Amino acid sequence: MREARGWTLSVSAQELGVSISYLSQIEANQRPVTARIFAALSDTFGVAAAALDADDGQRLVADLREALADEARAEAPVTLSEIRQVAIQSPAFARRYLDLHRAFRRLDERLKLADEAVGLDEAVAASALLPYEEVRDFFNDKNNYIDNLDRAAEALAAEIGLEDAASSEAVLAGYLRDRHRTVVRLDARGDLMRRFDPVNRVLSLNPAQSTETRAFQMAYHVVAQELSDLIEAELAQAGLLSPEAVDVCRVGLGNYAAGALVMPYRSFMQTARELRHDVEQLSLRFHTSLEQTCHRLSTLQRPGERGVPMYFVRVDAAGSITKRHSATRFRFARFGGTCPLWNVHEAVGAPAGFQVQVAEMPDGVRYLCMARTVWKSSGSYLAKDRRYVLGFGCELQYADAFVYSAGVDLRAEPERIGVSCRICEREDCAQRAFPPVDKRLHVPAHERAVVPFKVLKG
Repeated sequence: MREARGWTLSVSAQELGVSISYLSQIEANQRPVTARIFAALSDTFGVAAAALDADDGQRLVADLREALADEARAEAPVTLSEIRQVAIQSPAFARRYLDLHRAFRRLDERLKLADEAVGLDEAVAASALLPYEEVRDFFNDKNNYIDNLDRAAEALAAEIGLEDAASSEAVLAGYLRDRHRTVVRLDARGDLMRRFDPVNRVLSLNPAQSTETRAFQMAYHVVAQELSDLIEAELAQAGLLSPEAVDVCRVGLGNYAAGALVMPYRSFMQTARELRHDVEQLSLRFHTSLEQTCHRLSTLQRPGERGVPMYFVRVDAAGSITKRHSATRFRFARFGGTCPLWNVHEAVGAPAGFQVQVAEMPDGVRYLCMARTVWKSSGSYLAKDRRYVLGFGCELQYADAFVYSAGVDLRAEPERIGVSCRICEREDCAQRAFPPVDKRLHVPAHERAVVPFKVLKG
């Protein structure tokens, strides 16, 4: 919160009435927060005390709880207090357990696919999705910010002249022609988005794509040519387990750098603040798509120059999360379906426009959640357009920084959502699809409610 407001340690220490060194030690988790400092933090930053009561191992606790729920058996469940104790006292052990759990899931998936392949007498390609999970974890651990790539892309944008360009597509096409002797042609067909012929120096793009997508594909080619050393250095340090994951991550890092090129960090963050994070206005200003814009907003985590902490997801029509990034405490389901009360599901069948929701997670943290359906043209009547829901949001304390809070009663009763039914702590939800795995149930013999069981407390 200090960095989001642009405050130095000195200014914050003066406001809180403590020394600079003491505040620095608190931020480094080397000194406890006393009741007086806790109250001063709440007053100074104007946030509820609950927003500051964050467990440093919260993400680890949530991942452990979901992993344990995923493989729950008949024996007594592991209590939340036990899970928290493991995360706090033995974090390295907890992460090794999660690594083993992911390995188990991969093996279990392969066995199921092998059974299916034997039964159907054909190859099953679903196992190719597994490297994507590994890469998602890599970006999650990085808080979706890659400093070296981001700064290099920002410098390259200034060199190319993208920040003041009237058309990113035209500027990038000219740069590829003049700097890389590469001709851009709109002759790709079908579902092909980009193809490079290194012999004839021709970059083929699909004319069915929007101008924003074509510019992004050109930006990807530029960073792949000029920032490849930085990308390979990140890959060398990533510790990915499979060659497939390395290949997937290379593309992910290229996409990250391309986004940082067409939306340079400082100018994009400043403009976002001026426009109150209006993604449509930002898209017009930077010649980017809504998805590119939302994704970039979730990456503004440069040390000392952080933007508003946000989450961003892309959800398909079946409710599957196909892209997820978060700099907030908002938790996404890793091993199952998401909460049906979250507004990304409502947006699936809604007409064009933003769905705005004030939601509260089980930990008591409230969020301003935005969701909108977008369509990507297939370029043909005979092929279906692709449809996604883009979801993004922030903790409620930052709601005033978003134009979408206009007209929303931020003090009204929020929608009480969760991560997924199997680990949701809510005992009175009429939308519950599965019972929680770590609670005892009671099924009444002579009555029936919407949910046919009751969750026993304790």
